[in-house]
Amino acid sequence: MIGVVGGYGDVGAHTVLALRRAGQPVRVGGRSATAAAEFLARHLPDDAAVEHRVVDVRDGDSVGAFAEGLSVLVNCAGPSHLTGSVAADATFRAGVAYVDAAGDDALYALLDGGRYRRSGRTAVLSAGLRPGLTGLFPRALARWARAAGMARPDKVTVRTRVRDLFTTTSALEYLHGASLPGPGPLAAWRDGAPRPRALTRRTVIDPPFFPGTSIELPQLSAEETRTARALGVREGDWLTLIQGVHVLGAFDRVHVLPPDEAARRLCRAARLDLAGRPPVVTMAVVLTGDSATGPVTRTAVLHGTGNAPLSGTVAAHTATSVLRGQVPPGRHFAADVLDAEEAVAALTRTTGSDGPGPCARVELLPDGADPFAPDAVTEVGAL
Repeated sequence: MIGVVGGYGDVGAHTVLALRRAGQPVRVGGRSATAAAEFLARHLPDDAAVEHRVVDVRDGDSVGAFAEGLSVLVNCAGPSHLTGSVAADATFRAGVAYVDAAGDDALYALLDGGRYRRSGRTAVLSAGLRPGLTGLFPRALARWARAAGMARPDKVTVRTRVRDLFTTTSALEYLHGASLPGPGPLAAWRDGAPRPRALTRRTVIDPPFFPGTSIELPQLSAEETRTARALGVREGDWLTLIQGVHVLGAFDRVHVLPPDEAARRLCRAARLDLAGRPPVVTMAVVLTGDSATGPVTRTAVLHGTGNAPLSGTVAAHTATSVLRGQVPPGRHFAADVLDAEEAVAALTRTTGSDGPGPCARVELLPDGADPFAPDAVTEVGAL
């Protein structure tokens, strides 16, 4: 059985539903038994393979009791930088594998990788959209490019837009991530290393796959640095496209506000910008490199239905991968240890006529197509 802490929350609910679609029995946990029961009655009525229990992610004894009898525990509660390693440590003591839909470099540093390897146990962090899928999708494209003849990638450019609501937890996670030391805003990957302030913020109008006017914000996070190293590229640009004026204004102010107030501002701004429009996640990756016949370019675009469905599906796929023994013992980041192609396929898989459709669609453009190059003409193919 797989347990999901925060299993009736925004991301946790999608994790639970994805696990049930995969045929896994699930234990749903959270601080409110009433909320858990209402979630199950609404989404999984009379499902004998699902149970719920009260658990507090901040209390190690509570997490340990919840983990009893599980094979894998998925933590979808947070913010992870405030809860620290309490849930992971309690899960380890219970002899259960641990997956965190969030979890960052700070949590990774708190966990003893040697202890996990020696005990044969596993912890996988950053198993959501960002970080997580944002590291997996470029790796998947690199696999497709190699299959098409690219011998050595040289440059990657990743453009990402998330038009969705912030929850208080996700807002606090974002603010914490933005405050971490590192190359950060305006940085890029140059000559095989991070280069601070290599790029500038700019306005772009109707770029391919991102209709409308956007502010393009360059940033190089710890995950993106790991991705650049894993791909072996010489250059890398990671660009976030912001279209909502309220969210952009909030981003420019939150660094001078206390975290709780900053999170409230982000949540309110996201609601205003999303009003009347569906959530959407778009990620476009362009990879250039060399082949036996000369330079080659491959481009892939992922269209997602929102942060929570994508994060929940990645977390569920990570948990089932751990359960099947596809992840070795130790502490890992999801993007570093999962099969990237399989992870992306899990997002695009249709569940059947009686279930929801996939939470993502991927377009793999023809060889040589770079829709972001000057005067490019895009030909779109579906994967």
